[in-house]
Amino acid sequence: MAAGSVAKAQRRPRRTQPSPTPTGAKRYHFTPELFEQLGELGLFRNQRVELIGGEIVQMAIVGPEHGSTVDQTMLSVGRRLPTKKYYLRVQNPLRIGDSEPFPDIAIVPGKPSDYRQHHPTTALLVIEIADTSLEYDRTEKMSLYASAGIPEYWIVNLLERCLEVYREPVSPAEGTAFNARYKWLRYYSLEEAVEPLFESGIAIPVRALFEGEE
Repeated sequence: MAAGSVAKAQRRPRRTQPSPTPTGAKRYHFTPELFEQLGELGLFRNQRVELIGGEIVQMAIVGPEHGSTVDQTMLSVGRRLPTKKYYLRVQNPLRIGDSEPFPDIAIVPGKPSDYRQHHPTTALLVIEIADTSLEYDRTEKMSLYASAGIPEYWIVNLLERCLEVYREPVSPAEGTAFNARYKWLRYYSLEEAVEPLFESGIAIPVRALFEGEE
């Protein structure tokens, strides 16, 4: 995939449609509070789940490459954060309306003690590591993060070995999961570096996200 290509050059992602509800059956809408209570009761023990649009969703299994890339991305981004105005969270929840996603990495404002009583409701940057979840991260997750006004969203694309950078959230956006999307999309190759919006002057080599640094 050529670096610098834009969204219209990419096949438009399809929104995942839910399975039809059987006649007489009723979908149950979970609030974030109830979702957390169920977790505290141990109902999700040894399971990876998150709350998306009021529905409990089974998350993809984390394989070795996925797990290693989460760690490499955390180290590559974290070592370049110059101030204490924000910090990096790994696979911890965000509270977005009736959703509680667990992004692989989120840069959030403030310090850890600010969130002892509640989860962050926004982020400066969210990063997902994607292999089997790539289509879901490009559609459902992309729209969810855009709906929260998160200014920048990255997908570390393990299948195509590139970094997808989404910026400029807009709403309404007809046909999207959460009526929101990003206007700006660029693909970065392994040979490039990316500067996050929240801290100009930081250059993060894309290859470091995939392969680490010495």
